[in-house]
Amino acid sequence: MADHAHFTLHAFWRTSATFRVRVALNLKGMVAHEHLINLDAGEQHSAAYRQINPMGGIPALVEPDHPPITQSLAILEFLEETQPLPLLLPSDRRGRARVRSLAGMLASDTHPLITPRVKKYLTTAGVFCHGDQATMADICLASVVAVMQVFKISVPDTPTIDRIVAHCSTLDAFARAAPHSSCRCQTRTLAPIRFRLLTLLQLSFYRGSSPCSMSFLTKKVA
Repeated sequence: MADHAHFTLHAFWRTSATFRVRVALNLKGMVAHEHLINLDAGEQHSAAYRQINPMGGIPALVEPDHPPITQSLAILEFLEETQPLPLLLPSDRRGRARVRSLAGMLASDTHPLITPRVKKYLTTAGVFCHGDQATMADICLASVVAVMQVFKISVPDTPTIDRIVAHCSTLDAFARAAPHSSCRCQTRTLAPIRFRLLTLLQLSFYRGSSPCSMSFLTKKVA
């Protein structure tokens, strides 16, 4: 395993963005010291953390004598260039563009497993989102599902997603990054947050006919 322990990952156990970076680090065989930023306690608003990320977002990857890197997809790109193997982006330019498109959609859109635009898009001939190797797209997809599982939220009729995430879960890099694998998980905070998430999910169903809503993952796989 490559030793990159001089990296510090400012993170919170429950967030999908933290999960994405953990998986990428695990796949790359890289190590980063993880520093907990307790979002429930509001630590992301502290003056000390705002010096690292003025937006207060999680995660942030810090390397001594270099500016912090924020936004999980930017961190994934950085890790890809720092430790090229195994590839998180395909070797061909069209493949890279497709994986970046999938990753951006899954990481950036709100409640992507609910909206129809997302539900119709994920079709694949391979084991994962793009072929037979886990990429950034799979990391982003699994991160959404992982957090939904924390809050015991399920979405029916998503066979493609279920199949891809099942394959991801067989990989040690994904299993070790799972939110519940962290000893810092704070289950007492889940009930009120789960209620708020379910409310948002219900609202997203009511917006199903909106052009901005997501119509993406309902296509069944033979």
